[in-house]
Amino acid sequence: MLSPLLAVLAAVCNALASALQRKAARDEPAEENLSLRLVWHLLHRPVWLGGFLTIIASFLLQATALGSGQISVVQPLLTLELPTALILARFLLGGRLGRREWLASAVMAAGVAGLIIALRPTRGKVSSVSWVEWLTGCGVNALVIAAGVLWARGVSGSRRAAVLGATTGCAFGLTAALMKGMTNTFSHGLAALLTSWQLWAMCATGGCAMFLLQSAMHAGRLLVTQPGLTMADPVVAILWGTLVFQERVRGGLFILLAVLAAAAAAAAVMMLSRSPLLTDESGHGKNAAPEEQDDRAAPQVRNR
Repeated sequence: MLSPLLAVLAAVCNALASALQRKAARDEPAEENLSLRLVWHLLHRPVWLGGFLTIIASFLLQATALGSGQISVVQPLLTLELPTALILARFLLGGRLGRREWLASAVMAAGVAGLIIALRPTRGKVSSVSWVEWLTGCGVNALVIAAGVLWARGVSGSRRAAVLGATTGCAFGLTAALMKGMTNTFSHGLAALLTSWQLWAMCATGGCAMFLLQSAMHAGRLLVTQPGLTMADPVVAILWGTLVFQERVRGGLFILLAVLAAAAAAAAVMMLSRSPLLTDESGHGKNAAPEEQDDRAAPQVRNR
């Protein structure tokens, strides 16, 4: 029970960090999207640094959860940061949680719980993963991320936001897989951890994921960015867990139930993304088109 609890706490930290980071990123010029200048400017904003410190807390909670639990359980639970962000927005920005918000939050929580219960993954054996399996998994995952970045560079507007959202989710899924491998080496001592390739690969991949996150948030439109960002991470994590880490899941009818639960959670994500509580109406984002100002100002929720 400790691992799921830590995963939920990490989701709460993610929600808070995302709101702070979105507040910092929303006023940057549009031409800095997918540019290192965006990160440089954000480093000079105290609000963004506050969000970054919250991310560190989330990282520690997530690493502990992955060290004692299954990646196929931890990563889906982290998607609960979206309804958590909605509740935080209620207290930080004012407003009222309507029937749509409460219903969608309940459906999403039930969908995530149903997915985990239907799959019922068993504990895997990270220590027995071969070099070939690591290279194959990381290579395929990295190719998907690279393809997403190239695709995003060739499009603009809502399509770029959607592509970057899904690509960022895939990057966080790879980061979680490397984090899972890192926690296994930590059991052999600090020296083994510092000399493990998973630690440094995770740092590099995590930095890439954070860069993509800032660009996804900056691209705007929470409605089109959020579904891919929220759902890609757990899908990638479940694939890593079952195909690489040997976490066995139930088959047959339970697979169908898992698909239905995931579909319900995805539908709830889209409903929550439309909530006015995730929109800051303080007048920021003046350079955006009138119909895009609210969405570009909305606090982007991150999933890890």
